[in-house]
Formats: sequence, structure tokens, C-alpha cells
Amino acid sequence: MPDMAHSLPYDSFAKNPVTRDGKTLQAPVAGTVPRGFLPFRYQRTAEDATRAGQELRDPAPKTPERLARGKVLYETFCLVCHGQNGQGDGPLVPRIPNPPSYSSARVRGFPPGQIYHVITLGSGRMPGYASQISPEQRWLIVGYVQILQGNGGAP
Repeated sequence: MPDMAHSLPYDSFAKNPVTRDGKTLQAPVAGTVPRGFLPFRYQRTAEDATRAGQELRDPAPKTPERLARGKVLYETFCLVCHGQNGQGDGPLVPRIPNPPSYSSARVRGFPPGQIYHVITLGSGRMPGYASQISPEQRWLIVGYVQILQGNGGAP
């Protein structure tokens, strides 16, 4: 059985006489999700942001350790625009339009899932951070932003 011991490999993009469609590289089965990937089934629209606010929940409880990690992430990614206390007065503000203050009536009314949506996909001039911040880290930032909202901008 030499064919069993030494099989012939096919290059990924080479033609393959063994498969039905003649391709070596096969498409994944419909509905499959890559390992380690969680699909985000929302678009960058106001309607989906509202829906995310109603449907998404932080999967982990708020603890002092998580909030401390959220503060570090906030200071890394958000502070330059939103400022130390979330008032929209970060060091980049002279060069960009002011982002909204977390203590404003509109933003204060955002549920956690909507804040997560904004961090993930962005809003207005703010870009999305899904490629830079993992889902778990986004929830950590959401927790810290809620602290800034709850205390009128003072941690």
C-alpha cells in the first residue's frame, strides 16, 4: 500500500482531481465560526447601537481588579480624546472636534452594551477599536467608563 504510506500532497490553490469542484482549498461549511472568534452581529448604525444596548451584557462581574485594568486600558486608548475624567477634553482636542462628555445627558443614558458597541465599531468621527482591543478588554473599559459617568466625570 504505497499510496497510504506516501500520499501525494496538493498545493492549497492547485487544481484537485479528487474534489467535486476541482479545488484543493475548500470553503468552510456555512455557519461555522473560526476558533477564538466571536461574531459581532451589529452594524455601525444608531439602530444597531440601541439594539446592542438592549441585548449585550458584560459577561463578568465588576470587581476592583477589573475596574483597575479597565482604567489602564482607558488611559491607553481613550484618554487622548476623552480626557482624564471623560469630559471630552483630552490632549488631542485642539486638533480634533470635541468628543462628547461622559457626563452629558445623552451619553450618560447609554447602557453598557451601547458603550461596548461604540468602542467596537466607533461612532461619528470616532473609529472602531475592534482590531486593537479584545472583547474582554472592551468590557473592562466599559466598566471604567460607567464609573466616570456615575460620578459626573470624577473617578
